[in-house]
Amino acid sequence: MTETVVSTRKPQAGVAPLVEPAGATTHPRRRADSAGRLRALDGLRLVAALMVALYHYGGRGGEVAQAWGTSPRDQFPTLHSLFAYGCLGVQVFFVISGFVICMSGWGRPLTSFFASRASRLLPAYWVAVLIVTAVFALPVVAYKAVSPSDALVNLTMLQMPLGVDRVLGVCWTLWAEVRFYALFALCVVLPGADRCRVIMFCAGWMLAAVIAENANMPLLDIVLMPEYAPFFIGGVGLYLVHRDRRDVYGWGIVAVSWLIGQHYAVRGLWHAPDPEAFSYRSSFGIVAVVTLGFVTVAAIALGLLSRVNWRWLTVAGALTYPFYLVHEHLGWVVIHALHRGLGLPSGVTFALTVTSMLLLALLLNKYVEKPLTPRLRAALAKAR
Repeated sequence: MTETVVSTRKPQAGVAPLVEPAGATTHPRRRADSAGRLRALDGLRLVAALMVALYHYGGRGGEVAQAWGTSPRDQFPTLHSLFAYGCLGVQVFFVISGFVICMSGWGRPLTSFFASRASRLLPAYWVAVLIVTAVFALPVVAYKAVSPSDALVNLTMLQMPLGVDRVLGVCWTLWAEVRFYALFALCVVLPGADRCRVIMFCAGWMLAAVIAENANMPLLDIVLMPEYAPFFIGGVGLYLVHRDRRDVYGWGIVAVSWLIGQHYAVRGLWHAPDPEAFSYRSSFGIVAVVTLGFVTVAAIALGLLSRVNWRWLTVAGALTYPFYLVHEHLGWVVIHALHRGLGLPSGVTFALTVTSMLLLALLLNKYVEKPLTPRLRAALAKAR
């Protein structure tokens, strides 16, 4: 997640309109220059994860109400409406992912790209699936556990297309990430990443996703992800801007991605005011959160937050993924134990639950990711 490798491949013939503009970055950036940007990006990743946690603990109804004993709307009569916007942390994640995956795949062979992505995702994911499966199987836990067979399928990360019950509620976002990785690998990494190819990938994917919206073909929806594509593509465009802030094509990709992305976000999350609904998200609020996500990543890409270079942000970035994996379902168990079992106030329970999930994420990072990620990466990179 911290590579700043720049491709040395030359643009293909026949794409003269997309030649590198004067002043474009053609050499690796200085380590000190990129470190601040990436640490700011790590901090933003944790903020996005905490947004999602706010949503899962206090911004929605459903099974979390069992943990609190009543609806979170009763627990947080004022804040629940703000927590409801936390689900947009996922869209922010996707923008960050587009930026990071383009950076990671630039100048890297396919085997190395695959090894990097698989080793980054799988160790913590496997352990999180096993932990949540084991906890939900305990007699004292009131939530339904998945069957042993379904739990095993979950280890493949392919439970969503197979229609298998999910162990981790957040794994639907990982399925979107995996599809993005596959598209980027086939269209950009395999033939060799360069600016022209990345621009054509963004333009082609966006156009195809928009067409798929009205094609009424489920397969196209699965592959092209019309509702999430603008956020991944926007992140890729911001990486082009990171390489050269005067890249008009990069800015064009970002602008179109934001325009279409906010449309999908509003369409998916806005509804007319309804007293029976858990909460009400205004269209202005949804657009504002999406815009803030794009603007913040853009500020990092342009180096405007290069002073946000505190070392602890690297730790924050390392905790984000394991925290994201375990916080929802295990958080329910902790909320039930603290609020209904020990009778702690809602605010205290909320804070202690987030803290406990961060501590578990720290353990997963130290004892699972740090020892296993490099070993898995090396094994996959060597495989023929």
